[in-house]
Amino acid sequence: MDQKKIDRINELARKAKEQELTPEEAEERAQLRAEYVAAFKRNLVASLESIRVVDDDGNKTPLKKRNLQ
Repeated sequence: MDQKKIDRINELARKAKEQELTPEEAEERAQLRAEYVAAFKRNLVASLESIRVVDDDGNKTPLKKRNLQ
């Protein structure tokens, strides 16, 4: 997500504190937030996938996915 979109999210957040957003602005904010959250999740997953656990023998093992349900 580029800085321009993040700035727009922040602009809409400041405006929402001062006055009510128009339906179009509220929809734009929701879409931008969803895009931001998706980008955050992709970056987090990529970071976690690059982590390796090293045991006492020096063997490197990737983290395993867990089902938390």
